[in-house]
Amino acid sequence: MFSSSGSQSPVGMHTIPSSDTDLSAFSSEEDSLWATVPLAPPDAVFGIVAEFKKDPCEDKVDLVVGAYRDGEGRPYLLKCVSDAEKEIAESELDKEYLPIDGLKEFKDAAVKLVLGDDSSAVRENRVMSIQTLSGTGALNTVAALYHRFSPTSTVYISNPTWANHRSIFETAGFSVSTYRYWCPETRSLDFTGMTSDLLKAPHGSIIILHLCAHNPTGVDPTEEQWKAIAEICADKRHKVIFDSAYQGYCSGDLDADAWAARYFESKGMEFAVTMSFSKNMGLYGERVGCLVQVTASPAVAASLLSQAKTIARVTYSNPPKHGARIAAKILTTPSLRAMWIEELKGMSTRITRMRELLHTQLVQQNTPGDWSHIISQRGMFSFTGITQKQAKKMTTDHSVYLLGSGRISVAGVTEGNVEKIARAFHQSIVEA
Repeated sequence: MFSSSGSQSPVGMHTIPSSDTDLSAFSSEEDSLWATVPLAPPDAVFGIVAEFKKDPCEDKVDLVVGAYRDGEGRPYLLKCVSDAEKEIAESELDKEYLPIDGLKEFKDAAVKLVLGDDSSAVRENRVMSIQTLSGTGALNTVAALYHRFSPTSTVYISNPTWANHRSIFETAGFSVSTYRYWCPETRSLDFTGMTSDLLKAPHGSIIILHLCAHNPTGVDPTEEQWKAIAEICADKRHKVIFDSAYQGYCSGDLDADAWAARYFESKGMEFAVTMSFSKNMGLYGERVGCLVQVTASPAVAASLLSQAKTIARVTYSNPPKHGARIAAKILTTPSLRAMWIEELKGMSTRITRMRELLHTQLVQQNTPGDWSHIISQRGMFSFTGITQKQAKKMTTDHSVYLLGSGRISVAGVTEGNVEKIARAFHQSIVEA
């Protein structure tokens, strides 16, 4: 028996501190087990958003966040989403776990959304799909999957691209390089540089392509250019991943925005698509996504799915149910799907209109430079071409917030603030 004073441990007879021992020394910063952990830098986007929220200026403008806003600059809940949620709530469905690979109705509908109803790969059961935590989750899943079986491949991302692309694939263990994409002089696609770099990339490299509405430039290849890109990727046996975050939102046409992926499939190519439903359904907080992999045979598709499920199991076990139910309801209910398509057209039309208004204002104010790229680019973002110093001046002097790269979210432009935004551009360019 041991005394009640607790002076010794029954394991190895080690001394145990008594209840009145001062433990403050064990909680000091210097003695922390994690004292050597450095403070990570803030996320480029969300760091600026935090600064925007602290700004007391009454007419401040947020051109940072990649989320749709209505004509008054407010978050927008799609009516098809609201109606779908009401139907789901009335059904009193259970909250049980989904299978590891997600909600089947959602996955099947997502696959057809990107590949089309007449897809031969779908018809021949050569497609693997797994529900993910939005597009970021799909990218993480495919990065882990590819690294498991092709760890020495180099990943090529466009220069520039969405900042998370590099982080995701480097975190997975890949070496990441870039291919040319944006030409600063013409503020358009550097197609010659892009194709040259894809040709020079080692056989079997992993190529990240934006399906539509390239982030951050808003510049997409033409159909003829996509054909040339497909030929290069096929000849070099590159492993292609299409990042699809804006299907339907880019042009208002679901089929047109998926043209590149469908062309690649028509040529018998294997590729992946990482799908997000944050932008085109406004399901930002629901984290609805899907990883789709077109393969050469049903056996390959089954093998890849089995491996993807093991990755999901140790990462989050099962995907969330509610958002997938909303997306599936919209995709598979004719009336809701028709409503969604009309809302997508309305969203896309507003973005196009805001591009035109901003361009008009910049021209009317005699802002130095050619601003035609504002209206030739597509989708939510515009790569304006201004310098980091000019972008900083827009924020500090005018409370117009944008990324240091000059990227703006056109969704943040409204009829009420477009003149202020153009004036901020003009003065910052002239004075910086």
